[in-house]
Amino acid sequence: MLNLWGSRLGANCDGTTRRDFLKIGALGMGGLLLPELLRARAATTAAGLATKNRSVIWLWLGGGPTQVETFDPKMTAPVEYRSTVGAVKTNVPGIEIGGLFPKIAQVADKMAFVRSFAHTNSGHGGGTHWVMTGYDFPPADNNQAPVKPGLGSILARMRGPNNPQTGLPTYVRINHIYGDGPAWLGPSYAPFDSGGNARTNMNLHVTLDRLSDRRSLLKTFDTIDRSIDKSGLLHGLDSFEGQAFDLILSRAREVFDIKREDPRIRDQYGPGLGEQLLLARRLCEAGVGFVTIHYGGWDMHSDIAKSMHSTVPPLDRAVAALVEDLAIRGLDQEVLLVISGEFGRTPRINGTAGRDHWAPLSTLAFAGGGLKMGQVIGQSSEKAEVPKSRPITPQDLAATIFQVLGLPLDQHFTDPSGRPVAMIDGGKPIAELF
Repeated sequence: MLNLWGSRLGANCDGTTRRDFLKIGALGMGGLLLPELLRARAATTAAGLATKNRSVIWLWLGGGPTQVETFDPKMTAPVEYRSTVGAVKTNVPGIEIGGLFPKIAQVADKMAFVRSFAHTNSGHGGGTHWVMTGYDFPPADNNQAPVKPGLGSILARMRGPNNPQTGLPTYVRINHIYGDGPAWLGPSYAPFDSGGNARTNMNLHVTLDRLSDRRSLLKTFDTIDRSIDKSGLLHGLDSFEGQAFDLILSRAREVFDIKREDPRIRDQYGPGLGEQLLLARRLCEAGVGFVTIHYGGWDMHSDIAKSMHSTVPPLDRAVAALVEDLAIRGLDQEVLLVISGEFGRTPRINGTAGRDHWAPLSTLAFAGGGLKMGQVIGQSSEKAEVPKSRPITPQDLAATIFQVLGLPLDQHFTDPSGRPVAMIDGGKPIAELF
């Protein structure tokens, strides 16, 4: 938080006072101060840990999305196994997806659908930990804290916590997902929480006039930097505090304001999830390296068709808009969209017309990242129970993301016990995408 306090008593002619003072403080990040983040960034650069300048948007379908009603409809299977919402043909000959995704179907040539993604933990916490980090941790189902760092935190550790050109964080969380934090890498590499105090703290807080509305605050903001320069308040700040001050007064914070986007583009994305994905695109375009978004509601144990009709349309609209937008802007070479959840759903419809937890086959899709799109990777068994060919694991997903971001597949970090720990353990990038 950057605070400027003052009093009208004893004011100088330039509007400042002898009691004015400056505080450059936390951008969230577990209480870490922004100057400390900038110092960490400098240390990372000095260590020669630069990576590719690509970005990842990870759209997390919390609750366990059904693989059948999303991207593997199985319309030739017995009725109790096939998609309850039918199927729709895509613009790629021979590929069908769930019937409630007509907009995604029209951008399928810019996407890749994995129909053989699987692991063995059907618990919400454990499955999330496995997919988000690449490592199984069954105690996560009992709410134990993650023991492995999420991929966004690994990227922040490698690139540094913030972009050196824009000052924007390397890793932004739009809403919370279990397992998306730094674990023992430390709070320097935690995600910047765009929906919490971290985002709020990018704004300027002044009590010089005890401003009562944001319009007055914004008018003050446009001139406050000149006032501070005249007051000499910055004298004595070290270079990192100065960088922090420059970030707060820069236009970087405007990236978070989607109201600055063309209204026609905003309309294409839609509200809710659409606004979140639009924000993610803006962030990646401005240099953020990793963005996570949680879109829940997929724990559909009963009446799955009804649940899908309420949950899917905003997703279909927003994802299709993002995929098209990335392509139009040429960002499909630089930004990778990952769509996943913690596990899939039981192949056979249960007694209440729903599907239960099922880790042996899960939903996974990609778009962009400079990868080969317009394809299906792997096949599931006839009743969508397990992979029939080309099984893909969470480790393979992690390795694929590492490769896109330019992270070494043999990267190790030292854990608190002093032991070097591999970030990838046996996973290999999905070859069909490269």
